[in-house]
Amino acid sequence: MSKTFIRTTEASSLYNNIEQSSTLEILANINKEDHKVASSVEKVIPTIHLLVEAITEKLMNGGRLFYIGAGTSGRLGLVDASECPPTFGVPNDLVIGIIAGGHQAMFQAVENAEDDEQQAWLDLQNYSISNLDVVVGIAASGTTPYVIGGLKSCRLNGITTGSISCNENSPVSNEADFPIEVIVGPEFITGSTRMKSGTAQKMVLNMISTSVMIKMGRIKGNKMVNMQLTNQKLFDRGVKMIMDELPTDDQNKAAELLSKYGSVKKSIEMATIQ
Repeated sequence: MSKTFIRTTEASSLYNNIEQSSTLEILANINKEDHKVASSVEKVIPTIHLLVEAITEKLMNGGRLFYIGAGTSGRLGLVDASECPPTFGVPNDLVIGIIAGGHQAMFQAVENAEDDEQQAWLDLQNYSISNLDVVVGIAASGTTPYVIGGLKSCRLNGITTGSISCNENSPVSNEADFPIEVIVGPEFITGSTRMKSGTAQKMVLNMISTSVMIKMGRIKGNKMVNMQLTNQKLFDRGVKMIMDELPTDDQNKAAELLSKYGSVKKSIEMATIQ
């Protein structure tokens, strides 16, 4: 007997006549709903754990992590992927976000882009996708054809798949080896999944990428020792990290090391050898 697909992301809001509310009431009620998200994510930590382990194994063996999604879900995937190189010092092509409609869809909606069930697989082939890689489909509703079709093709080609959705027993979960379903309930504004669903997806993506990078040795202690030094604030942070790790109170020496070796991790290693 098949499980029942429950479309809670489209259920009517628990609030009515919102436009008649005061600004304080609107803000308080949005915050009240947001409080529900973290506990909903907590419930699926065991499933997130399984996906993190699978991704880590693939990446440690030369694979890559792909996110595919449409609309808000696709944008969240692109954001998470784009933050991995500066935060953890990994190559730009280790974590890759793909959005239905291409990069212009990051800034404006592309009509019908999410309705093409074949396009995600074509987009993935542009990156020479293989069974070394992992593909995570992101779809709040769990019904997005672009994502479902992409995951289906991946599984047919022996590629490990995961999914992040906010409806129970959703179609996208059926195409994922590691389906994550964060059930956050009806949105404050009915059907506006950029709100609680988007927050839940962002939290899960943060957990996945951060955990994988920690497992891959991209963090030391609790510090981003592999971060890219793209501005003065980050350079100064790197200097402080070096001073804390060596340890030393010689700020000039730490700055010289960082300028010479270009990374906190290498600076600490070289100073230790010397």
